[in-house]
Amino acid sequence: MAVNETVKYGIIGVGMMGREHLINLHHLRTQGVVVVCIADPHLPSQQLALELAKSFDWPLKVFSGHQELLDSGLCDVVVVSSPNMTHYQILMDILNHPKPHHVLVEKPLCTTVADCRKVVNAARKRPDMLVQVGLEYRYMPPVAKLIEIVKGGTLGQIKMVAIREHRFPFLVKVNNWNRFNSNTGGTLVEKCCHFFDLMRLFAGANPVCMMASGAMDVNHKDEIYDGKVPDIIDNAYVIVEFDNGARGMLDLCMFAEGSKNEQEISVVGHTGKGEAFVPESIVRFGSRMEGRDRVQTLKTENRLIKYEGLHHGSSYLEHLNFLSAIRVKGAKTPAADLNDGLISVAMGVAAQLSIEKGRFVNIEEVLDEHNC
Repeated sequence: MAVNETVKYGIIGVGMMGREHLINLHHLRTQGVVVVCIADPHLPSQQLALELAKSFDWPLKVFSGHQELLDSGLCDVVVVSSPNMTHYQILMDILNHPKPHHVLVEKPLCTTVADCRKVVNAARKRPDMLVQVGLEYRYMPPVAKLIEIVKGGTLGQIKMVAIREHRFPFLVKVNNWNRFNSNTGGTLVEKCCHFFDLMRLFAGANPVCMMASGAMDVNHKDEIYDGKVPDIIDNAYVIVEFDNGARGMLDLCMFAEGSKNEQEISVVGHTGKGEAFVPESIVRFGSRMEGRDRVQTLKTENRLIKYEGLHHGSSYLEHLNFLSAIRVKGAKTPAADLNDGLISVAMGVAAQLSIEKGRFVNIEEVLDEHNC
């Protein structure tokens, strides 16, 4: 695709996150980007997206289903931001469609490892398509800076990665789909695939086994939908062992609105330690040799960000990166590829299984490593 050629986008699923993508893409209009069509069976979501697009002076063709959008031939790129449990069928329909569409699919890739693997295998047969997974926490400025520090060797060989997310409960979604494990894959898949992905990046390794403890202790206990009480956990501790000897730990609490930072990340190597704080956008790092008095504190920013949005500008940078990958097809691969998506889901599934079984779960129980 030529650098100056207009790239036409379609968005499948225009709920909260789909509309967030629409706004991000509007802020990329100077890069030759336009959204031309949307698909969503939910009329209120359609209407909200249409009102947004009208304010951008972007006329949209509206479809109730993704297949009609694909068959229209209107777009070159598809953003999949529909509910988790719909990703598998939508992705398979895109990958099996005669017209190639590059794809940015929201996390999690799918809700099960088996479905993720089928998508990976289908994508191998379509070298004419790029598929990127929406693991955009990599792009948050403080996280990106900490990744850069780690990759630069400042902290030495990474031994421990601890990520704390203390936040608000799950938001209300269309038809309350995110209240049930069967729709989301479970909280540790739905929410925490982001953090498992970051652990892999920081550790520079793949998971071997996981141990988790968690429950639904506070949120959603008094909610009933179609006669069913939600079953999504709202807090957990997860321990991860990696194949290079590094260890990871996740501390998740979703009834912790009284937190200064939503995410706190600590990465410790054999020679130093680094930390990132979101939304303070601060990074701290220091060495064992120089000690506490010489710890550096940086306020991070990325001047490329034109829209902060719901994720501190990371979605904007994700789109910028994806657009670049599309335009130099063959010379560049997506930053977060299907394998990253698959393993982040497998880690979440293993953690959910560990809670259910009350024991360590080998990653091979949920993922055949030879298929990675």
